[in-house]
Amino acid sequence: MTLASIVWDVDPVLVHLGQIELRWYGLMWGLGFILAYEIVSRLFKKEGYPDNWADKLFVYCIVSSVVGARLGHCLFYEWDYYSANPAEILKIWKGGLASHGGVFLLILALVWYSKKVTKKSVWWLFDRMIPAVAAVCFCIRFGNLMNSEIFGYPTTLPWGFEFVRSREWQELYNQNGVAQACHPTQIYEMLYCLAAFIVSWVMYHKYHLQKYVGLITGVSLLIFFGSRFGLEFMKNPQVAEEVSMTLNIGQLLSIPLILLGIFLIATCKKRKADWR
Repeated sequence: MTLASIVWDVDPVLVHLGQIELRWYGLMWGLGFILAYEIVSRLFKKEGYPDNWADKLFVYCIVSSVVGARLGHCLFYEWDYYSANPAEILKIWKGGLASHGGVFLLILALVWYSKKVTKKSVWWLFDRMIPAVAAVCFCIRFGNLMNSEIFGYPTTLPWGFEFVRSREWQELYNQNGVAQACHPTQIYEMLYCLAAFIVSWVMYHKYHLQKYVGLITGVSLLIFFGSRFGLEFMKNPQVAEEVSMTLNIGQLLSIPLILLGIFLIATCKKRKADWR
C-alpha cells in the first residue's frame, strides 16, 4: 500500500429491495436530469417563454442523451461485440455509456427541437442549457466514482484511490504484488464540470454574454472536451484496442467538439442579432 492513499470500497448499490437494486449510478442520472429540468425551466420562466418549452425539452434531452450514449459506446468502443450480438445493445442496465455519443445525438435532437419549438438557433438554446448539461455530467461522473470505474493510472499523489471493488484495479494489484493507488479521474472530471457550470452561469447572469450567440457554448465545449482530452492521458484504456493507440477513442471524439467550440467563439459576433 502507498504511504498516503484513499481506500475506496463503496458498494455501488445504494439500496437492496429483494430482487430490486437501486444503484448509485442510476440515481445520479435521475438526479442530474431533475436538476437540469429545474435550471432550464426557471430560466425560461424568467425570460418569459412558454411553460411547455421546458417540458418538451426534457423529453428530447432524456431520449437523445441516453440513446446516444448507449449507441456511442456500442459503435465507438465495442462494435465487434455488439455487431455480432445486436440484442445486447438494448441491455443498457449492463452498463456501457459513452458521453461523446450522448453529446452528438443531443446536438442533433436539439437542432430539431429548435426548429420545431423555439424557432431559434440551436446555439441560442445551448447557451441557456450549458449549466444544466454541466449538472448532469457532474452527477454522472459521481456515479462513475461510486461504481469504481473509469479511473486513471497508478499514482503516488496523496489523493490516489485504491478502487478495491474494481476488477481492473485487482488485476493491477496482482501484477505488481502491491496495492497501488490510482488517479481518481472521475473526481477530476467532476471538477471541470463544476468549472463549466460556474463559467457559463457567470457569463450569462453577470456579463450577459448570451447576446453573442454560441459564445457561452463554445467556451464550455473547450472546458469540457479540452479538459477531457488532457485527462485521457492519465486514464486506463476502456477497451483493449486503445492500448496501442497514440490518441485514444475519447480523445479522437473530443477533437471535433473542441474545433466546434473554437468555431463558435470565433463566429459569435456574427450571430449577435439572433440572441433574442
